[in-house]
Amino acid sequence: MRSPALRHVITHLITPLLMCLGMGLAYMGAFVTPEPHHLPVAVVGSGPQAKVFAQTVKDKAGDKLDVRTVATRSEAVDLLNSREITGAFVPGAKTPELVVATAASDMDATAVEKVFTPVAAEQGVALKVTDVAAPVDDDPTGQGLFFLLIALSIGSYASVAALGAAGSALPMRIRALLALGVSAVVSGIGALLAGPVFHLAHHDLATLWGMAWLYSAGILFVGVGLHTFLKRWTTLAMMVLFVMLNFTSSGGLFRPDLQNGFFGTLHAFWNGAGFVEGARSLLYFDSDGLSRNVWTLTAWLLLGLAVTAIAAAYERVKANAATVTPVHEVEVEAEAEEREAEVEESEEEVEETVGV
Repeated sequence: MRSPALRHVITHLITPLLMCLGMGLAYMGAFVTPEPHHLPVAVVGSGPQAKVFAQTVKDKAGDKLDVRTVATRSEAVDLLNSREITGAFVPGAKTPELVVATAASDMDATAVEKVFTPVAAEQGVALKVTDVAAPVDDDPTGQGLFFLLIALSIGSYASVAALGAAGSALPMRIRALLALGVSAVVSGIGALLAGPVFHLAHHDLATLWGMAWLYSAGILFVGVGLHTFLKRWTTLAMMVLFVMLNFTSSGGLFRPDLQNGFFGTLHAFWNGAGFVEGARSLLYFDSDGLSRNVWTLTAWLLLGLAVTAIAAAYERVKANAATVTPVHEVEVEAEAEEREAEVEESEEEVEETVGV
């Protein structure tokens, strides 16, 4: 390819094309065909009849359901609040009842209702559905937390590109302090959106802000550290880590039991899932399971700090080597040109950054 300008353009087209492929594979793989996979449900009853009924439901559903029996309705409600099950069927000759918790997942509740509505219809009676943990009226589907996650993510990973472009000449400690400040601003915007603006959080807004800060800071420090090594490819790496794999495994739209095993596995330790599930625990389930999710977010922040520390050490060694080693004027000019090229690539990286 003889034209440097054409080669330059084609090289920079690689990133958006890979984004296109990655987003298609991730989003369509995670969201296009939601099917129950070992969806945990319960049948209320302690006698042989309840056990036979539960086994019948399990036999018909196959791998789609994991069915257990519980002795009482209150025990089933406790399991719903701890999110160990997604629905509980209470048999009744006249009015069978399905107990769900839509704040945990509106889609899971809908899937369970689709399972047990035909069961009641076979008995010639209507199914009564009781929601023991409904989302606030301002967020009727309970998906507002997922869109809050998107806002926090875009603010965080887009800021990484800005720090890489405008801050590449700054020492790492200054970039780290900037990342700390940006994470405070991004999480503050998130708290403002979740509280006064859209009223997703009717209580514990300060704690939600703290979780948002942990989430945002983790992304920023991972990105600032990676930029030292990946340069303009940092944007693509951030999109893979914190959009393609993150949004799809967060449980914000579909929880793991409606997805394939890959996204379900990521849900157990990815930072987006830590934020969404932690926020649900805080706002709807009396903080049950909150500490586990906070530790997930903390682990990602520690990972980010470790990556940033490694990048700082690398830059320090590189700077010392450049100072100690004698260089000729030609080499100096080459290094200057290299730095100028890096700045141009960083600026192009900002332009390539997109919000999804």
